[in-house]
Amino acid sequence: MKLVHEEFLLGQASSATTGEFADCLSDIRSAIKNVVWPENSRTFTIHPVVDGNGVLPIKVCFVRKLKTLGWRLEDRPVLAQGLGPGKIDALKPLADGRQFAAEWETGNISSSNRALNKICMGIIEGQLAGGVLILPDRELYRFLTQRIGNYKELAPYFPVYRHLKAMNGLLAVFAVSFDRTSSKVALIPKGMDGHSLQRRSFGR
Repeated sequence: MKLVHEEFLLGQASSATTGEFADCLSDIRSAIKNVVWPENSRTFTIHPVVDGNGVLPIKVCFVRKLKTLGWRLEDRPVLAQGLGPGKIDALKPLADGRQFAAEWETGNISSSNRALNKICMGIIEGQLAGGVLILPDRELYRFLTQRIGNYKELAPYFPVYRHLKAMNGLLAVFAVSFDRTSSKVALIPKGMDGHSLQRRSFGR
């Protein structure tokens, strides 16, 4: 899979070129490149059917790579008093006791906004150093489950996050897309088929 755009909403891109932020972003970029379809291939090739492909198996490839790089998967951190934010796809512990979050969108646009809000709250409360939300670009979005959150639909909300004043934090949105299309590859499973793949991949 290819990374087509990086949008930094809190913090500057230049602040992510050294230290632990750079390591976290390098891990995320590497994990994106690790996303392939069909399984065991070298590229991400999608069957170009509108609304035809599932999303969970795509996330599985991403988080599986992060796990090998020392990230904890599907953790439930306490980000603020009284806030139960649910699971975060992947978290990497940092030297100062905070964590860095990675979220791969598998829900709708409301889910995307909740993911950004969750990361922002973690930064404000000092539990997270930052985080990245990964979304499909418009080209990939067309071939995935209907109404999946996507970069183009989320972009109008970016000014809200740019106006937040969070010290010592980084928030970014990455847009991803396919390497190529082919009608010869299988459709990516949807629904429970995707959940089954996830359980196999994580040994559950």
